[in-house]
Amino acid sequence: MHRAAPALPTFDDVLDAAARIAPHAHATPVLRSRAIDALAGCTLHFKAEHLQRTGAFKFRGACNTVWSLTGAEAARGVVTHSSGNHGAALALAAASRGIACHVVAPTDAVPAKLAAIAGYGAALHRCEPTLAAREAACEALQRRSGATLVHAYRDPRVMAGQGTAALELLAAAGPLDAVVVPVGGGGLAAGTALALAGLAPGTRLVLAEPAGADDAARSLRSGVRVQAQSPDTVCDGLRTLLGAPNFEILQRAGAESIVVDDAATLAAMRLIWQRMKQLVEPSSAIALAAVLAAPERFAGLRVGAILSGGNADVPALVPDGRWP
Repeated sequence: MHRAAPALPTFDDVLDAAARIAPHAHATPVLRSRAIDALAGCTLHFKAEHLQRTGAFKFRGACNTVWSLTGAEAARGVVTHSSGNHGAALALAAASRGIACHVVAPTDAVPAKLAAIAGYGAALHRCEPTLAAREAACEALQRRSGATLVHAYRDPRVMAGQGTAALELLAAAGPLDAVVVPVGGGGLAAGTALALAGLAPGTRLVLAEPAGADDAARSLRSGVRVQAQSPDTVCDGLRTLLGAPNFEILQRAGAESIVVDDAATLAAMRLIWQRMKQLVEPSSAIALAAVLAAPERFAGLRVGAILSGGNADVPALVPDGRWP
């Protein structure tokens, strides 16, 4: 059956989301580091989404979606497929409304992340580690339960919710010349684009992306969305292909991109830990890595950087106890 594509979210949707999630989500702090400013050659304002509930910005979009459901929709619950932050975020958001949540997770998912999803009250459903298997399992659950699918980044309600982080960043930091965000599926990037369009249209949007999963950069460069890749990066949260509606929003916004190798990202992760005493995951640290990789693009500017999450699997990243 053909389904019409959902309408793209707008700045007004981001404002509505901010009001909707205010009773549930943290207004995370904006952090500064003079030492890192000196290294970067610019003034950096770090939006600390690793201190958000569930340890990532994902709670914003999940919460906005869950609390925008009608009573009848909510009674049937929500479903998604995820192996990490989105599944945990949706589970907690559903618990905040007292509704059922089903999360389809691949068999190769990190056990600690699965434990977090289950710990927030979701029913876990395992499947083979392929996108096709995940989508098929979600569809089957929807048919049986009538639950609402909450996609991790293509859902307009999710994108609008993610944009609230940039609203808070601008309110706390004041005028910014550029905002740097990690990009995977594009929910945070698209939401940030909407927030900037409404509040700070002169602020540049810069996407930070790993070299081993650079489909967004290639898509923006060619004007045609890349629809297949074999990601190879330590940034596990950024291995997803950029979504079609997300690509459209980022194109309209004139988003720039910086591609960073994993070694630089891990070095930035270590720097944030050393200088700011904050533990963030690689998919988050890449925002700082992008600034450090292209200093000429940020010299002397006021720059916002969204630290998207802090759910780092440190033993896997540094198994011998030594940072790279």
